[in-house]
Amino acid sequence: MRIGVLRDHSIKRITFSYNDGSYAVFADTNYFGLILPNEFVELNATSNGVVKLKIGAQELGEFSKVLLVQTVVNTSLTLTSKTPVVKARKYKDDFEISCKSNALTVVNLVEMDNYLAGVVESEGGGGKHLEYYKVQAIMSRSYALKYLDRHKKDDFQLCDRVHCQAYHNMMRFTPIIDSAVIQTHNLILTDLKEGLIDAYFHANCGGQTCEPQYVWNESIPYLSTFKDTFCIYTKQATWETRISQEKWKSFLVRNYNFPIQDSVCADMMFNFNQNDRKAFYLDPIFGIPLRDLREEFNLKSTYFSCRPEGDDVVINGRGFGHGVGLCQEGAMKMARSGYDFKQILMFYFPGSKVIDWHIQKVLNQKSIGLSESTRN
Repeated sequence: MRIGVLRDHSIKRITFSYNDGSYAVFADTNYFGLILPNEFVELNATSNGVVKLKIGAQELGEFSKVLLVQTVVNTSLTLTSKTPVVKARKYKDDFEISCKSNALTVVNLVEMDNYLAGVVESEGGGGKHLEYYKVQAIMSRSYALKYLDRHKKDDFQLCDRVHCQAYHNMMRFTPIIDSAVIQTHNLILTDLKEGLIDAYFHANCGGQTCEPQYVWNESIPYLSTFKDTFCIYTKQATWETRISQEKWKSFLVRNYNFPIQDSVCADMMFNFNQNDRKAFYLDPIFGIPLRDLREEFNLKSTYFSCRPEGDDVVINGRGFGHGVGLCQEGAMKMARSGYDFKQILMFYFPGSKVIDWHIQKVLNQKSIGLSESTRN
């Protein structure tokens, strides 16, 4: 896997220092020794698109590409961005560093399982049940394989930002995640035609998952709305906030020409009841997507009802996130209640199945070979 890391920052200067195991330092075709305990490599971006290399205090020149290669497998380095200052991170496996647009491009050349362990810890945190971590590992593997060439133009495959998958460190604090990744090795989530699915997830659905078209104007066969009672007593199941009636009214009038001159409509403006998830505020005739209100007022979800009180609109909401796909807090509760990873995945993705992608790839290759031999 080629994963672009530290992509939230324009890195001008960075150090790679010993964490465990030694690393060989290569720059273009040159070998410059090892990174051993108490040693570090410093790399600087230059205005002419090359990388300035230092080992310790010794300047070694400027190069188009620097490689840091582990001398034994499964070791790691500490990365510390100096300009700008970014909290140190640790990653396993190898690194490739080049310079583009006056900033360093740092690529972690990482084994899939090591990458997934880091992603699951970054996305799911610690203290969860093994079966939940298995679920997250399968979803993350499926996502990675489906979007493997998303950043092809950048000379890596995926990045460490949320639009790919959060990958802020190697797995450091939760050894059970390694077990989950290993026990689900090669397992992926597909639709019934064995195409990789978009394994969307969110923090809490508030008791009912959301139709994908309510969020992205797109219907997805293996995802639909349904009641979920596993998450309704968790910490993010309900919430409340207040917004001034003036701000609320101004947004509706400015963006959707809400007919406040009509007394019936004006009386409706601040009163909305949503027992089941909907796509639009008040009524579809007004053309006000709930997702727009969520974005404008930074609401935790689109699953809310509201009423006027004094000069405010009181918003009582349920859930946290877009609501599509797997509800993390619901899945965690299912795992604690004794459901295994397959049962959890089938509950949230009922039009899908779990398969071994390596076996499927071999079968597909044999099928192609058989078809070609038949034609010949």
